[in-house]
Amino acid sequence: MPEKVLVTAAWPYINVTPHLGNLIGSILSADVTARYYRLKGADALMVSGSDTHGTPIEVEAIKQGISPKALTDRNHTKVAELFQRWNISFNNYTSTENPIHKEFVQKTLLEIEKNGYIFSQQTQMLYCEHDQRFLPDRFVEGKCPYCGCEKARGDQCDLCGKLLEPTLLVEPYCIICKTKPVVKTTRHWYINLSKLEQPLTEYIENNKQLPVNVKSFSLNWIKEGLKPRAVTRDVEWGIQAPFAGAEDKTVYVWVEAVMGYISATIELSQKMGKPEKWREFWFDKNSKTLYFVGKDNIPFHTIILPALLLASGQGYNLPWSVSATEFLQFRGQKASKSQRVGIWIDEALEMFPADYWRFFLIATRPESKDTNFTWDVFKEKINADLNDTFGNFIHRTLSFINSKFEATIPNPSKLDQEDQAVLDTLKEKVIQTAKEIEDGWLQSAANTLISISRVGNQYLNTKEPWNLMKTDKEKAGTIFYVAAQVVKAITVVSEPFIPQTSQQLWKTLNLQGAIQQSNWSNALAPIDVGHKINKPEPLFHKIDTDENKLDERLAQIRAKVGPK
Repeated sequence: MPEKVLVTAAWPYINVTPHLGNLIGSILSADVTARYYRLKGADALMVSGSDTHGTPIEVEAIKQGISPKALTDRNHTKVAELFQRWNISFNNYTSTENPIHKEFVQKTLLEIEKNGYIFSQQTQMLYCEHDQRFLPDRFVEGKCPYCGCEKARGDQCDLCGKLLEPTLLVEPYCIICKTKPVVKTTRHWYINLSKLEQPLTEYIENNKQLPVNVKSFSLNWIKEGLKPRAVTRDVEWGIQAPFAGAEDKTVYVWVEAVMGYISATIELSQKMGKPEKWREFWFDKNSKTLYFVGKDNIPFHTIILPALLLASGQGYNLPWSVSATEFLQFRGQKASKSQRVGIWIDEALEMFPADYWRFFLIATRPESKDTNFTWDVFKEKINADLNDTFGNFIHRTLSFINSKFEATIPNPSKLDQEDQAVLDTLKEKVIQTAKEIEDGWLQSAANTLISISRVGNQYLNTKEPWNLMKTDKEKAGTIFYVAAQVVKAITVVSEPFIPQTSQQLWKTLNLQGAIQQSNWSNALAPIDVGHKINKPEPLFHKIDTDENKLDERLAQIRAKVGPK
């Protein structure tokens, strides 16, 4: 039986188009991993969807003067199409507006209530007398009571990462009318996280797959004391709360969104005509569920989601691994829609092909600390790594075989020590890349991929087969036979990172079918002697434009694509 792996990406808020930081923090990292596991031969599925509910949506809809549904329908369609252009290989990219999701959330919450983990009580909430509405989450801003950030939201402080309640904010104000709210009493339903503290602690402490940053953050969060967390909100837009007496409430978006990983798998199974298949990923203890999130989403995936799964009493698999990136900053600043700080995923594709961006983002993935985007770093990665190292090695190898060996893989004579060393190193690096992907170190894996082509370049430069052509064509043929094996390996290993380029190479090598239907083990399966290849075309082009011109080009594109 093939290994079963469910790869998930944090559901992007669909109030705006995602920027590059959103992409690398979840979607792209998940895609690289899912593609790898499929090549490995696993039964690997990748699911996510648009987070269409919650206060960010309602706030944005108010600003635009349209209904939340009109906003989310429009943005969901746009973003789903953009992910296709980025070659993100979702098996199911759905929406929290999907009826399957709504039904699953309501049913699960009733199970949790029945099991004694949900209760209701009167509570104090901020209320805007001007707009005549309660102010949950992002309807209110103010100073963070922990770090003093001037613009903390009612649900979380972006600066220190603390989860908040609106009543904790210092000097709060309504984000719609800017007036100071008053405190009023309302009734809400809560999940009693304190009753789940012991099993959650055991789960986190015993999970060897959790990265150090995720584990330490989560345990510290628990040490501060798990308090009841609201599962309902006083907003109109969302999933109707299923509890008796909660007819005027909706489900808190972060409670329902994390359940979307299960409902998206159920929906996918139904689309596949195998309605029970989802159970293989959620109940089979040999299955792996992998989560890719930004660091600000850690507690929702290591505490809130496991708490919901445990409280349901259904025996769901808890997250096998949660990979959380730090932030991708733009010239030292946090991405901001309002101040147009950052690059959005539609703008990026207007400037350069998807594979340029995919490689850059993975090769600079902020795995242990925040990273900083500049055009100089982008140009260096594309020019030095993709063009000069990766592309150059492949192009000169295949061009030489095409022109000097009648486009056929030459017959090698006896391999000398250096020839064999290259093949041995190749095997080591293919194995290393696989381990790095499985361990969640995607930045290292991308750079190991480049190091394979670097080995190939050094080999050609040392051997100088073009000079041997006049005196020992057979030996030159052996060198290009070895180099061709390196190209074959690169073609397979690069598929998770730069799938369009990988497919182009697959066709140039004249291999059958699509690279996606190949197997990771094919990386080290030799190309047969006498195999005909096609004429190679350059894979990449250098970026010669300076930083100012790139900024000007981005500004022109931004004016064309319009608001986010």
